[in-house]
Amino acid sequence: MFELSVKTHFSAAHRLVGYDGACANLHGHNWEVEIFVRGSHLNSLGMLVDFRDIKTAIREVMKEVDHCDLNQLPAFLRENPTSENLARYLHAKLGVHLNNDSLRVFKITVCETPGTTASYWDED
Repeated sequence: MFELSVKTHFSAAHRLVGYDGACANLHGHNWEVEIFVRGSHLNSLGMLVDFRDIKTAIREVMKEVDHCDLNQLPAFLRENPTSENLARYLHAKLGVHLNNDSLRVFKITVCETPGTTASYWDED
């Protein structure tokens, strides 16, 4: 099994509805994201996937979240845009762009502040 990862970042605001504390107020973060993809077969060039393809998919998905109020995205109208929920959201969105017979988005790790991370991955 092979695993590749790519790191990226974006800036966005959010607030946690129902939270008892300052995070209930609209505030922003410079989010860091690490995307992990896995597969077992290399192509004829000896690559699982071209990093350029991963970065292209990331750019498309990051357009949706960069410099926005995450609470206004349809996915977060009924649930808080916590780091955990954001990791799951990005996992699904990137999977649409990258998953195929030989490659899967394995895990997404999101960091909203230095030293704090949340990760999401499928069990299978």
